[in-house]
Amino acid sequence: MQLPKRRSQMLLKRDDRVENNYLTPEGIERLKKTLHDLEKIQRPKIVEDLSFALSLGDFSENAEYQDAKHRLSKIDGRIFGMKERIKHAIPITQELHADGEIRLGSTVTVHVAGKQKTYQIVGPHETNPARGRISLLSPIGSALLHHVIGDEVPIQTPSGEILYQISDVT
Repeated sequence: MQLPKRRSQMLLKRDDRVENNYLTPEGIERLKKTLHDLEKIQRPKIVEDLSFALSLGDFSENAEYQDAKHRLSKIDGRIFGMKERIKHAIPITQELHADGEIRLGSTVTVHVAGKQKTYQIVGPHETNPARGRISLLSPIGSALLHHVIGDEVPIQTPSGEILYQISDVT
């Protein structure tokens, strides 16, 4: 007979490959601030709601108790997940490389079909294509890695191959 697994055990078995743990120092700070807010502000309010609901008695038909218990479970899961992400985070360093090679954390300016675009190569948890932050695991990010200024990088898209001309790396 197999025993049911706790949520914490299931969360630990996620696919936490090394590439998924890269975060910028700003991203790590944002996680820490959010974690602080969850632990010190939101969770105590929910615990207070739960204690009030417990004082009402009759747990079988106490909707306030059931709701507070559910919210507490949900926030505890978020806290656990954030602590794990912070614990396993690998900070992205913004060091400049003399060879001009594109690496994780690099900001790359490319010319595509007569337009200039700028991308920052980041880990998958911090991607935001609207702000020009692309994942190192994305098709464009992975294709640009390890190239230098002047390279033409072909990237396969559903509509065909597109050439990206690298004009600047910082």
